[in-house]
Amino acid sequence: MLHINDLTFRIGGRLLFEDATLHIPQGHKVGLVGRNGTGKSTLFKLIIGELNIDGGSISLRQGARLGMVAQEAPAGPESLLDTVLAADEERTRLLEEAETTSDPHRIGDIHTRLADIDAHSAPSRAARILSGLGFPENQQHRSCSDFSGGWRMRVALAAVLFARPDMLLLDEPTNHLDLEAALWLENYLASWSGTFMVISHDRTLLNSSVTEIVHLDESQLTRYGGGYDFYERTRRERLSQQSALHSKQIAEQRHIQSFVDRFRAKASKAKQAQSRLKMLERMEPIAAVMEEKTTSFNFPNPKPLSPPLVALDGVVAGYGDDEPILEGLNQRIDMEDRIALLGANGNGKSTLMKMLAGRLEPKEGSLVKSRKLEVGYFAQHQAEELPENETAFEYMQALMDGIIEPRVRGHLGTFGFNKDKADTPIRNLSGGEKARLLFASMSRTAPHIMLLDEPTNHLDVDAREALIAALNAYEGAVVLVSHDPHLVELVADTLWVVEDGKCQPFDGDLKEYRQGLLDARRGRKSSSDGETNKAKAPRLDKKALRKAKAEARAATQNLRKDAKQAEAELAKMAAEKERIQKKLGDPNVYNGDAQKLTRLQIELGRIDKKMSIAENIWLEAEAKVEQSTP
Repeated sequence: MLHINDLTFRIGGRLLFEDATLHIPQGHKVGLVGRNGTGKSTLFKLIIGELNIDGGSISLRQGARLGMVAQEAPAGPESLLDTVLAADEERTRLLEEAETTSDPHRIGDIHTRLADIDAHSAPSRAARILSGLGFPENQQHRSCSDFSGGWRMRVALAAVLFARPDMLLLDEPTNHLDLEAALWLENYLASWSGTFMVISHDRTLLNSSVTEIVHLDESQLTRYGGGYDFYERTRRERLSQQSALHSKQIAEQRHIQSFVDRFRAKASKAKQAQSRLKMLERMEPIAAVMEEKTTSFNFPNPKPLSPPLVALDGVVAGYGDDEPILEGLNQRIDMEDRIALLGANGNGKSTLMKMLAGRLEPKEGSLVKSRKLEVGYFAQHQAEELPENETAFEYMQALMDGIIEPRVRGHLGTFGFNKDKADTPIRNLSGGEKARLLFASMSRTAPHIMLLDEPTNHLDVDAREALIAALNAYEGAVVLVSHDPHLVELVADTLWVVEDGKCQPFDGDLKEYRQGLLDARRGRKSSSDGETNKAKAPRLDKKALRKAKAEARAATQNLRKDAKQAEAELAKMAAEKERIQKKLGDPNVYNGDAQKLTRLQIELGRIDKKMSIAENIWLEAEAKVEQSTP
C-alpha cells in the first residue's frame, strides 16, 4: 500500500530522515511513535505531498485513496450530518449526476455503483460515527458554525472516517476527544478493515488498535510487530543486547591493542602485532546505546492537613444567570483521594474543576475548604496565556516573588528545565515543554490538591509515564480529567461520573465503565452499570450518607496512618534492596574480597525477610481500612 524507500529530508538544516525505508502492506494497522520533535507529523506531510523530499521516494498504490483529517475545521452553515456525508466524494458526485442526467443507461450505471458502495446506508453510518464522537442525534442537524473549534475538529475526524479511504493517516486523533469518545475511537479503529497509520501517545489505543509499531528514532524508521507494550519490551531487549555487544567489543579491542603495544617492537612478534592491527581496522564498530533524555517530573509534597480538604454540601454550579450546569453536589475530598471525573465533554467536568480551583463561585449551597489549603490547577488553555516574550525562568521568577534564583532554577530543574532551556523564550518552547512549565507553575506552592484538566495532550509516551510515576509518588490529593485511559487506570482509584447535571460515584473500575458505554451504544443495558450500581448503593438520604462516611473516616484515621507508615517502611526497604542488588550486579565484586561478597548476600537475604514481614503488615493494615470503610 505505502512504500518509503531511502527517504532523506532536512528542515531548517536539521536532518530528520536519512535513507529511511518502510513498506506498509494493504490491511496493516500501524502506530507511529517517537519522541516529540523527531519528525512524525513531518512524515505525514511528506506522504501527502505537502512537503518535497530531498532524496529517495514515497509511493502509494496506484489508484489508492489517501485520507487525513483536514487541518481547517469545517465551519460553514452545513449541518454536521451533511458535512460528514459530503466527505464521500464519489457518492456525492453520483447523487448529483443522478439528479441531472437523462441518459437511461447512465442512470442505471449510477444506481448500480451507488449500490456497490452501499450508498443507501450512508446516512445511518455517518450518524453512528458522529454519535460515537459525542454528537447525539439532536445535534447532528445543527450547523457546523454553532460549535467550537474543538468540536468541529471532531466533525473533521468523523468525515475522514466516514470516507473510508484506502490509506488513513491520523495525527493524535484523541487530542480533541474526551475519554468516552476516545474509547469509542479505539474500538472503531480495532475493527477498521482498511490500512491506517496513526501517530499517538495513547498507549491504550496503540495496544488495542494497531498490529505493528514503527519507531522513528535517529532519522530511521524501525518496524516492530504487535502493540505498544510488545514494542517497548522488544526494543528494551534489543538495546540491552546491543549494549552488551558494544561492551564486549570494547574489551576485545583493548585486549588486542594491549598485545600490539607490548610486542610491536619485538621482531619475533612483529608479524602477529601487525596482524592484530589489521584485525582492529576491519572490526565493524557496534554503536553504543545512547539513552534518550527522559522527561522528569517531581511534585513537592505538601504538609498534611486535617480532613476534609474540600467539602461540598448541596452545591449548585453554573455561570451567571444561565441555567445551572450541576446541581446537588455533595462530595468531599481528602489528601489520600485520587479521583477521575468521567463523562462526555459538555456535561460539566471542567465547571466542577474550576469551582474546586476557586475560579467559579457556587450559585447555591456550601463549599468549605481547609483554611491552609493550597490548590494547584492545570488546564490546557493556560498554555495560550503564557507570556511568549518572557523566558521560562523569568516567568517562574515573577510567580515565586522573593525566592532566590538558585531555588527558582532548582524548581524548574525538577520539571526538566536545564539552564539553557529555562533561559529560552516561551514562544520557542514546544507544546510539551509549555505543559511542563505549567506543571512547574501550579506546583510551586506544594499544593495539597492538584486539579488536572487534560494534562497529557502535548506529552509523548515517556513523558506520560514520568507524569504517572510523579503523581503516584505525590502525597496530596489528585482530581483529574483525561482522555487517556492508561493515566486514569494507573493514577485514579475513585471514579466520579458527571452527567445529566449530577456528579455521582461509579461503583466499578474503568473497564466496567468502558463496557457499560459499549453496551449502551449497542442498545443493551450493561449488567455492571445502572441498576447494579444503584442496587449496591445504600438507600440513605444524602445527609445521613455524608454523616456515615464522615464517621467511617474518623474511625479509620489511625488505621490509615498505620497503613501509610507501613507503606513508607516498605518503600525504604525496597530502595535498600535495589542498592544491594546493584552492588551484586557488578562483575568486579565476584573477583574481589570474598567476605564482602558474603556480607552482601547475607544482607540481601535479611532485607528479603524484612520486606516479607513489612508487606504482610501493610496488606493487613490496608485490609482493615477497607473492611472499616462503608
